[in-house]
Amino acid sequence: MTRYCAFFAAINVGGNRLTMADLRYAFEREEFENVETVVASGNVLFDFDERPTEGLEELFAYMMKDRFDMTTFAAVRTREEVRSAVEDNPFTGIGQDHFVHTLFLERDADPEHFDRMVADHSGRGPEKIALGPRCLYIDYVDGVGGSKLTSAFIERRLGCRGTARNVRSLARIHSKMG
Repeated sequence: MTRYCAFFAAINVGGNRLTMADLRYAFEREEFENVETVVASGNVLFDFDERPTEGLEELFAYMMKDRFDMTTFAAVRTREEVRSAVEDNPFTGIGQDHFVHTLFLERDADPEHFDRMVADHSGRGPEKIALGPRCLYIDYVDGVGGSKLTSAFIERRLGCRGTARNVRSLARIHSKMG
């Protein structure tokens, strides 16, 4: 069995209210094992046979629509990928942990789209951005709340969805993954 984390986008924000108990139950009904939620924002740890995470992401999108009438995206990562999201983030240890994020993407970003996004953001704020495997590394420097580097800005330019977590949360999740 492999240990995974599903990072759901837009859970308990923007009107998508869902108890973590209901989310855990949905996972258990799908026969995932050792299901645990971390924080009330849609981080679900679970064990399952090793498989490509993209198929699990599709399953969870269907499950959320079918069970909860929610359209959302889930980025599924292994324990090693969560570790990498912290340790390979070039801003970890430089920026403040609650401002340094890894934005998990549904697929690898096209380098040309990434370069255009960086150029479009130039002069709009102090954020630092780096490209990673199926993710972006972001240092929000002055905080996420007032940043113009929003999820909508990123998704429009990259042409794919994502969901972000700060490195403090990711380190906590990684430690809970065993």
